[in-house]
Amino acid sequence: MKTRGCCASICQCFFEYSTPKILVIRSFKVGTLNRITQALVIAYVIGYVCVLNKGYQDTDAVLSSVTTKVKGIALTNTSDLGLRIWDVADYVIPPQVSPIRIEDESPDASDCLPSGVQTGKCVKYSAVDKTCEVLAWCPLELDKEPPNPPMLADAENFTVLIKNSIRYPKFNFNKRNILPYVNKTYLEQCVFNRITDPDCPIFRLKDMVTEANEDFQTMAVHGGVMGVQIRWECDLDMPSSWCVPRYTFRRLDNKDPVNNVAPGYNFRFAKYYKNGNNEETRTLIKGFGIRFDVMVFGQAGKFNIVPTLLNVGAGLALLGLVTVVCDWIVLTCMTKKNIYNEEKYSYVDDFQLLSNETP
Repeated sequence: MKTRGCCASICQCFFEYSTPKILVIRSFKVGTLNRITQALVIAYVIGYVCVLNKGYQDTDAVLSSVTTKVKGIALTNTSDLGLRIWDVADYVIPPQVSPIRIEDESPDASDCLPSGVQTGKCVKYSAVDKTCEVLAWCPLELDKEPPNPPMLADAENFTVLIKNSIRYPKFNFNKRNILPYVNKTYLEQCVFNRITDPDCPIFRLKDMVTEANEDFQTMAVHGGVMGVQIRWECDLDMPSSWCVPRYTFRRLDNKDPVNNVAPGYNFRFAKYYKNGNNEETRTLIKGFGIRFDVMVFGQAGKFNIVPTLLNVGAGLALLGLVTVVCDWIVLTCMTKKNIYNEEKYSYVDDFQLLSNETP
């Protein structure tokens, strides 16, 4: 009998059909809950998805190229170099790799520094001592602290022209940070100022470091790395003149006072000469300076029917969930939940009706 009852229940569940039933509840609490929930969903779809997040737009990431040009002249007077003028050719240095050439000797074989290539020969250093022979430039580099204050203290007044061209290939949109209204006369005299000249692409080095809450003279002693961030956020449904770059500056290298091993930024480069005996010599320069890394970010958006329909559909689906949430609250949390349950669900059994109709 139990097996027959179980089979009957399974068959009854299999042949059931549920249809939505409209139950109108005239209640201040339930009606207020329903309207508030609907208002929250509509505010989310319109306010956040459509207005703030521009869910009706298709988007594209920026492609960018950057070139720079530094201008400035400094005058120094030191015991080593005497009176000297420094221009762009002196202080804007690309990295260079120097060859290992001339023989050098060290006073003790146990102190052979990694300043060259050991030949494997043990040669006389004096009447008593011998040392390993090293193939290297001589004399060896003197590793000492950089000058403080920095040698090129006037570099804080140098300027750099940053030329940035961007492209959004999906929308065939191109632009550069030298805006259409900027002419040659304006470019020759302007310097970037966030209030008076926010569109000028020429920046004073001290101003960039100051905006990053750093002191130029202090930073210049051991060097450092500055980040110049250019952000292009473009709404291509609006006039193209609204698409302009925004500049921010920050220091990128670590200046932790506790973990201060190898601080700042420095590099080496050499200048080569021929002496009177036609032998090649060089002047090795270890430079401490501020490196500027230009980083470009951006995204463009433009109306497209596909994301619009997807977000509208998602909003309608969320509105459908309002009914589910309200039903759950009404049927489980309200004081009259038993009455609502009785009115919500009704059962019609065709098999019982047929049996009652049979004489």
